[in-house]
Amino acid sequence: MKKKTEHLYTVVLIAVLIFGLSIFAVLKPAGDFSESERRPLEQLPELSVKTLLNGDFMENFEDYTNDQFPLRDTFRSIKALAQYYLFGLSDNNNLYYTEGQIGALNFPLKEDSVNYAKDRFTDLYKMYMEGKVNKVVFSVVPDKGFFLAEQNGYPAMDYAAMEKFFEENLDFAEYVEISGLLNKDSYYATDTHWQQQSITAAADRILEALGARPFDNLTESVATENFHGVYYGQSALPLPAEKIVYLHNAALDSMTVFNYETGKETGVYDFDKAEGKDPYEFYLSGPNSLLEVTNPSAEGDRHLIIFRDSFGSSIAPLLMRDYSKITLVDTRYLMPSMVGQYVDFEGADVLMIYSSLVLNESSTIKK
Repeated sequence: MKKKTEHLYTVVLIAVLIFGLSIFAVLKPAGDFSESERRPLEQLPELSVKTLLNGDFMENFEDYTNDQFPLRDTFRSIKALAQYYLFGLSDNNNLYYTEGQIGALNFPLKEDSVNYAKDRFTDLYKMYMEGKVNKVVFSVVPDKGFFLAEQNGYPAMDYAAMEKFFEENLDFAEYVEISGLLNKDSYYATDTHWQQQSITAAADRILEALGARPFDNLTESVATENFHGVYYGQSALPLPAEKIVYLHNAALDSMTVFNYETGKETGVYDFDKAEGKDPYEFYLSGPNSLLEVTNPSAEGDRHLIIFRDSFGSSIAPLLMRDYSKITLVDTRYLMPSMVGQYVDFEGADVLMIYSSLVLNESSTIKK
């Protein structure tokens, strides 16, 4: 009798839970956007004879119910914690958590991808730089897996082979190695990107190769204390918010940035973005195809052109002291054939700086 009662309680509890969540799901307004995952949420699909017969309604309805499930983020966190600490799995959603950092499984080294990237950079050189520019510098930004993966028993990409490949195959550029100046704490714990206050030595080494000077009087300030990086939402781990710190001085504060996409001017740091959906966009307003920075404090008229991905947004301000004009180009968004319409390469210095994440998935770079 006691066992039957226990079973009855169990059935009733499960029924109440299912019924309660079902009612909650029906009454809860559908969300539009997941702040933690940084993506739009599926909405209720159109119900019609056509969508029922071709199966679109049920397929989209399943996505809708997954996205709009009550307490979805809470249950995702419970699942993630169970994966790591109850079932002893080493990763969740291709992410791992170790030494206070979330890293992504990024392996193996994709030779076709790095070859494609090399060809795109060579095309740019031949198209615009050969016989025109002062010098070209190239650097690879290692993702945090360089410092976390192999050391903690996770499969890792051969970063040394990637660096060696670009050093040997971009004969028009001076390769500048910066991985030895970084460590795991150079990166945000919950994001892919590096922290600006931790990369001054890397910036100084690049400036040395360019024959330019670093800033010598930078001040640290906090843009926001409420930063959760892209890995935070993907991992569903309940980790604390981080600070976004930025380095500035009178010269940086006086610079203006013209955005060719929006036709608007901003500062080097975009304070409107600091509390937005992705606060890392605080640096140079985030992903943009073409920016031109004017530095009224520069001595002379040197021009620096930076071909970059998102990692370049936070290191670029540290490179600006000696340049009256700095042009930032992202050929993931701008066709290379259009670059010459906006950028004058004559006598310029050129920096190409890309993360190993992009180089290992380089199809995003336009041809």
